[in-house]
Amino acid sequence: MTEEFDDAQKQWLQGFVSGIEARKAADKLAARGAGAPAGGGTPTGPDALQHAAQDRAVAAGGKLVAEETAKRARHPLDRWDEMAGRAEAGQFPKGMDVFLTKYHGLFYVAPAENSFMCRLRIPNGILNAWQMRGLADAADAFGGGYADVTTRANLQIREIPAHAAIDLLLAVEDLGLTARGSGADNIRNITGSPTAGIDRQELYDTRPLCRAMHHYILNHREMYGLPRKFNIAFDGGGRVPVLEDTNDIGFVATEVTGGEGFEPGIYFRLQLGGITGHLDFAFETGILLKPEECVPVAGAVVRAFAIHGDRTNRQKARLKYVIHRMGRDAFVAEVEKEYGATLRRAAGARATPRVLADKHGHVGVHAQRQSGLNYLGLVLPVGRITAEQMRAVAEIAQRFGSGKIRLTVWQNLLISDVADRDIGVCIAALAALGLRVEASAIRRGLIACTGNAGCKFAAANTKGHALKLADYLETRLALDTPINIHLTGCHHSCAQHYIGDIGLIAAKVERGDESVEGYHVFIGGGAASTAEQAMAREYATSVAYDELPPLVERLLVAYLAHRQSPAESFFEFCRRHDIAALRELAERAPVSALAA
Repeated sequence: MTEEFDDAQKQWLQGFVSGIEARKAADKLAARGAGAPAGGGTPTGPDALQHAAQDRAVAAGGKLVAEETAKRARHPLDRWDEMAGRAEAGQFPKGMDVFLTKYHGLFYVAPAENSFMCRLRIPNGILNAWQMRGLADAADAFGGGYADVTTRANLQIREIPAHAAIDLLLAVEDLGLTARGSGADNIRNITGSPTAGIDRQELYDTRPLCRAMHHYILNHREMYGLPRKFNIAFDGGGRVPVLEDTNDIGFVATEVTGGEGFEPGIYFRLQLGGITGHLDFAFETGILLKPEECVPVAGAVVRAFAIHGDRTNRQKARLKYVIHRMGRDAFVAEVEKEYGATLRRAAGARATPRVLADKHGHVGVHAQRQSGLNYLGLVLPVGRITAEQMRAVAEIAQRFGSGKIRLTVWQNLLISDVADRDIGVCIAALAALGLRVEASAIRRGLIACTGNAGCKFAAANTKGHALKLADYLETRLALDTPINIHLTGCHHSCAQHYIGDIGLIAAKVERGDESVEGYHVFIGGGAASTAEQAMAREYATSVAYDELPPLVERLLVAYLAHRQSPAESFFEFCRRHDIAALRELAERAPVSALAA
């Protein structure tokens, strides 16, 4: 028998042997879950998509990261009994269990605090008054007696002891809410226009879409256990920005007036791959979707991400990196394969220009599209609200509005449907709580993450520093236009420092033999909805906090002295100069203007 083979035989044999070796490699996975047959073969069951992706990574010669192996051994959503057992014993999770417990919305935040933080899911960020009261009661009974509004129009309850973890989750469920999948490798809270349904300029009410997306996730197991976390936002064209271009999937309402093959109406532009902490906005895919197509297409995007995302390197596992590796067109083709149809291209459509949002439209009193009604935007000090304030806000919303409380990505909240005649009494009642519907030009756009008071990753006390910085600047400057200052504690960029007028990311600064809290300073960032889409540029590095307020002050003095007109925004001023010129202007800021 000859051992000579023709080319076709060689190719077949090579593929055959490669297949055997790939199967052997896949069989070395640490522990096969119920979704994969014990004897090998194609994974089955509710987690088949995730397991098949893991198998392919190993077959290609990769090694799963520890988190992927842990997810494979037993799905985190199936670990309720373990969590309940720890709560009964008064114990916090250890090791990999800290990560796995985040699937239920519980974050063990030691060493910053020896407690849990619970993050909720509130689609479109809208609560009923009775839910707000219930969360206040839960925060008092099982947490620290307060909640934080997040930059995903969501709420977090902190300082939850180990024994109260399950009681807190059950209290949340009793309110018709959930924390399921709000952390770890899952889709985070679905954001939408906070003024949905009441906005005078909006094109589409995002509430039904956010609700549908929320329940799609809760009822599709393959939406869990992704390569990394995932964000989705719907912008209906309203006045208050949603920052959809910072999300993995952004939907932007657009009015199409015609074009060959296009029926006039409201469509959504599909954007993909935003992650500003990694210096990328979502890109325009050139695809237009009818509203009813958005949720199933989002599901197809998530499945394509789950299939092709990196399971061997968590630093390169976000959607942005999948798209960069595959190419935009190739990834869209995979989405279409998962969706089961070719998606509608925007070429040839006639669309009206985007109506811009107001970066500070979430503050103050604003008339609604409903005649005689208004929404009131409350300024919360860096997003924090006490349980007592939560109950009182709920009472005001129910007594003078429709009982709706609307959270925003700007860490504040709105009370909607307040009659003209009741505006004054609402403002007075809120003032009695220490809350206001107006604020200084500094506080209107002040954003801060949790900081090292409650997060182990943060390098500085961002919330405390934000309030002190505002106090300092307000006594020295008379700004006539709002400035957005974003303070974030670490590279995760929860406060999105790259899209602030002034963005501050915490850092440890060496001072002699000691290390002190400080910041790197970035300026001139913004988002698409206000026609300011740009990443902030580095202005200064390793600035100790006690040196930061004078630095920011000089920069703002330079802006006031050298802007082209009172109408020129800080963003426009920054983009008009290079960084060296801005530093020089700040250094020459008149001393008299800096006097206390």
